[in-house]
Amino acid sequence: MSSPAPLDAPPASDPSAAIPVDPNGGLTALRAELDSIDDTLHDTLIRRAAVVERVARSGKASAYRPGREAAIIRRLLARHSGKLPPHTIVRIWRELLAGTTSMQGNFNIAVCQADAAAGFIQAAREHFGALTPVRVHRSPAQAIAEVSAGTAAVAVLPMPSETEPPRAAWWTALLHRDSPRIHVVGRLPFWANRPEGAPSVQALVIAAAAPDASGRDNSLLGLELDLDVSRARLTAAVTASGFVPGTVILRRDSGAQVARALVEVEGYLTEDDARLVGIATALQPPVILGSYAVPESWGAA
Repeated sequence: MSSPAPLDAPPASDPSAAIPVDPNGGLTALRAELDSIDDTLHDTLIRRAAVVERVARSGKASAYRPGREAAIIRRLLARHSGKLPPHTIVRIWRELLAGTTSMQGNFNIAVCQADAAAGFIQAAREHFGALTPVRVHRSPAQAIAEVSAGTAAVAVLPMPSETEPPRAAWWTALLHRDSPRIHVVGRLPFWANRPEGAPSVQALVIAAAAPDASGRDNSLLGLELDLDVSRARLTAAVTASGFVPGTVILRRDSGAQVARALVEVEGYLTEDDARLVGIATALQPPVILGSYAVPESWGAA
């Protein structure tokens, strides 16, 4: 017996090859051709859903695999051609992935939306599906609490900023390694070159599960430092340990006995990475707060 096709396996042959084309280009024939293509697409979606059901029965730990989802979309973008805009491919597959994830168990989202602009809600809808249940909270702590309690699968939180007040610096809570362990697992939006009207906020996604590698990732390190450590000294220490640092956030909050830093570095990191113990400025080994697939970009949308 032949083995089942992989979840993202391409069709065995070009489905358009068997579709007759009217050499005269008649509108009726063209519409019939489109109907035939739609039927083929629908048949393929039904087949894909059946494979997802088999995956769900295989006993895997989590239905939500953000790294694999990013890898699927990247592979499709790499093989894409023609005039259909790339962001349409992303949007179609984001809805498809949302639908198949929900097939494998309840999936809902907690969103931190502190103002009336609704940008983070829109970003969550764009990435996780227009009909995926969303609960809105005014503070990051409330959204994180939903993930910790298991009442939300993921939370969408504002991108950390060095100028935000201490209560908004949600990433500092992840330094404590509470149970269940909360990780950063994604970054929104996943596709750049935003057309007019698309959500433009920057956000991170957290979950009570470790991230999975997508093939092109960045990781986030959380560190505790002496109060007098400068940004330049921290960056030099991270670089000397073999990392390639990106954004560095350094906080010296009033009344705190230590400074805390959030450092973005290239690559997907694991806890056994030997470079973690070599950052000379850290008071203790850094905490890997999570990783995310690097967002995709292409020509102007």
